[in-house]
Amino acid sequence: MDRTDILELIKQFHVEGTEEVRFEKFGAGLIHQTFLIEFGKHKFILQGFNSHVFKFPERINGNLTLLSRLGDLTQLPFQLPLPVLNRQGSGIVVFQGSLYRLFDFVEGKTLQQINDPNQAILAAAAYALFSRWADSFPLDQFAQTIPNFHRLDIRFDRLEEVAKLVQNLSAAETQILDFYLAQKQLVGTYLTTIHEIPQRITHNDTKINNLIFSHDLSKVVAVIDLDTIMPGYLLYDFGDLVRTVASAAEEMSQDWISQKLLVSTFEKLLTGYWAGAGDWMGQKEAKSLLIGGEVMTCLMGIRFFTDHLEGNVYYQVAYPEQNFHRAKNQMILLQSLQSHRTDLGLIFSNITGISTES
Repeated sequence: MDRTDILELIKQFHVEGTEEVRFEKFGAGLIHQTFLIEFGKHKFILQGFNSHVFKFPERINGNLTLLSRLGDLTQLPFQLPLPVLNRQGSGIVVFQGSLYRLFDFVEGKTLQQINDPNQAILAAAAYALFSRWADSFPLDQFAQTIPNFHRLDIRFDRLEEVAKLVQNLSAAETQILDFYLAQKQLVGTYLTTIHEIPQRITHNDTKINNLIFSHDLSKVVAVIDLDTIMPGYLLYDFGDLVRTVASAAEEMSQDWISQKLLVSTFEKLLTGYWAGAGDWMGQKEAKSLLIGGEVMTCLMGIRFFTDHLEGNVYYQVAYPEQNFHRAKNQMILLQSLQSHRTDLGLIFSNITGISTES
């Protein structure tokens, strides 16, 4: 995309003073093609929408429009950058056969991993406060932007189906397959749990880099990457925080020896999440947070391994065994999570005052 294209595209929005436009590619661009656009004192993020990953853009547009219409954004202690509406009142424009969106640029810093325990508290509190803020919104008006995105039972069933079709697995592949197939009890616990707790509006992709911190890292100034916002369960958001923030090695690491749960970071995450939403949750919902890390780690491990067995058809890989290695990484983290169940239960009771006995 060149300067002429960008000028033509942003004419579809109610923005002025665009004669002297400066732009540059912004971010890693793994999902969406993204540009930082500047004209005068104005800064925007122009994002090309990846409809291969998100197959229902109209659902995302509808959900984000609902957030804008139903919620008082001033009640949040951080920004929630929603798409700028075009001249037809939509958050998505079609240009040269592709979809684009425009967002106000938020000044600050993004992190790929925490470098201070307090950042884990801030991150967890921000995601909890978002769901709490959205509590009064009618769930039935929000669409599933990615159907069955975090349904552990459906991902498990798919692995079983694929496993029946593959042959000549190596000993290492068989070990990982057997491990994930042995998680049937966790799947059962997950199903029992979600039938006992309410659905909420959840972010569903609660990585640390989906937050913008202030330049001094003292607070969260924005929650971003809102395309996965939809009805879900709080255990999804807290669980993915545990999986990604309280993990000693990120999910593509092959440092098997170092990979483990960071128990002290789990404690910080629960401290933050409880500060943001503790007095709003019922006891069963609060207890569901304890299985969140296991559920989300198992889910992602199963997804990686299923994709490996199917020939790497969903996740991008840099080499053929990468999804296998990702699945092994998540297996080791899940083993660590399960070995610390007693410790995590004690931490939970100390922070929440809720017993895990019943």
